[in-house]
Amino acid sequence: MTTTETPLPGKAANFIRNIVTDDLKSGKHKSIVTRFPPEPNGYLHIGHAKSICLNFGLARDFGGRCHLRFDDTNPTKEDIEYEDSIKENVKWLGFDWGEHMYYASSYFEQFYQHALKLIEKGLAYVDSLSADEMRALRGTLNEPGKESPYRSRGVDENLDLFRRMRAGEFEEGSQVLRLKIDMASPNINMRDPVIYRIRKVEHHRTGDAWCIYPMYDYAHCISDSIEGITHSICTLEFEDHRPLYDWVLDMLEAPCHPQQIEFARLNLSYTVMSKRKLLELVQEKLVDGWDDPRMPTLVGIRRRGFTPESIRAFCETIGVGKSDSFIDMSILEDAVREDLNIRAPRAMAVLRPLKLVIEGYPEGEADEFEGANHPNDPAMGTRTVPFSKTVYIERDDFQEEPAKGFFRLAPGREVRLRYAYIIRCESVLKDASGEIVEVRCSYDPGSRGGSAPDGRKIKGTIHWVSAEHAIDAEVRLYDRLFSTPNPGGKNEPDYRTSLNPKSIEVLTGCKMEPSLAASTLDSRYQFERLGYFCLDSKDSCPQAPVFNRTATLRDSWNEQKR
Repeated sequence: MTTTETPLPGKAANFIRNIVTDDLKSGKHKSIVTRFPPEPNGYLHIGHAKSICLNFGLARDFGGRCHLRFDDTNPTKEDIEYEDSIKENVKWLGFDWGEHMYYASSYFEQFYQHALKLIEKGLAYVDSLSADEMRALRGTLNEPGKESPYRSRGVDENLDLFRRMRAGEFEEGSQVLRLKIDMASPNINMRDPVIYRIRKVEHHRTGDAWCIYPMYDYAHCISDSIEGITHSICTLEFEDHRPLYDWVLDMLEAPCHPQQIEFARLNLSYTVMSKRKLLELVQEKLVDGWDDPRMPTLVGIRRRGFTPESIRAFCETIGVGKSDSFIDMSILEDAVREDLNIRAPRAMAVLRPLKLVIEGYPEGEADEFEGANHPNDPAMGTRTVPFSKTVYIERDDFQEEPAKGFFRLAPGREVRLRYAYIIRCESVLKDASGEIVEVRCSYDPGSRGGSAPDGRKIKGTIHWVSAEHAIDAEVRLYDRLFSTPNPGGKNEPDYRTSLNPKSIEVLTGCKMEPSLAASTLDSRYQFERLGYFCLDSKDSCPQAPVFNRTATLRDSWNEQKR
């Protein structure tokens, strides 16, 4: 366990690490216990990854433990499907809760008994006001609230009503249990908050055993206490809820009183992080489900080809602070580029094929060339790249009238085919509409491997795929889901208006080198000169492979701004 004031190797210091370090050094805690407490009402997104890495990372680095706890107190929105996805993605990120997986629903009886205790102490009461009536009495930021006429009910009456609420005698919305704190408090969260409401809905774990369910602010602090959490780390929106967290535990005289600490949540540009908005995108079919590779959900970015290592590196890079700010999407994209640049083998693929025939090359013959799987990592080995008289090149690698600064193939110009030969464009064939459909080239037989025998300099090198050996594939070029940095910001009431119409481009008839036929769902590649790609985990199959672009080789968005 590390208890020094210096940051751990490779770990940037932050205020939460400093708090933990001081607590261990002072003896306040012998070890730390953190928790990641998602509500299973949706899929995790990249913002949750920051919390996962923070909570599990602190426990790992300081020799403690981190609990995975499902905050399943609202049966109207929760589902086992979401639970399974959450567990899978926490493990995918590289973290393991071991035997410490918990459910708030396991504590329902304890929550109930604690509520009875608060009633007996005169600190909670059953309110029969409607939701609208309560809202009208709550007050504003500048005006105090007003007490409910039911606030003066006696202990015995409140106990009777609350027990009858549990027994199912009342309709939904007719009764709630509220804490009796201070309706004049400047903190609205302390103005007699509701801690129980009636929901006659079957719970996915407890069935119909309960028809009253606790509110988050009440259940969360008690759950933390039951589990012996030392540092309850939340995002900044819970800072105003901290007095309520402490008040409940103080009034219950809880033997374990965790310290709530707030940090700034992740706000990522060119996307939305609201669960409500993400759900709208899915329900309105503006995206292809929760796992659409354009979504900021972990299932989405995983399908797009991001690695867990790149997500952890991203979370480490952006750090932990107290001030809300926007993190530019380019930082996340750079993290996956940096990771895949090291781990992704190279391969050749042609996305917009243009047929190229090599005159003079023997008809019906084929050559084989050796290609390095990684230019900087010999341990990755090599692969065999077949060559034939007809190959495909990228349409963008040929210009009949080359622009200034264009060093690729053009009439009368030589270029190097990667790994193979030097070729020279001799002529082009066009269809009836004038579109170039074939380029005919000569080749230098002595330039096998790409080196000119007379030492002449060749400026351009292009990639290619043998027509005889190519495999066909579909390629999906993904880009940012929104075209503005802050969708739905102050000057944009509806975030949908900035959906990027070019966030996906589907290319069919792409040509791949045959080594890619052995790709698996975990395979990731750098298609030379094109970007980083992976097999699509949902739609791809051996007979019809589909590749997703994870990231371009460079930050094209910032290049467009320059």
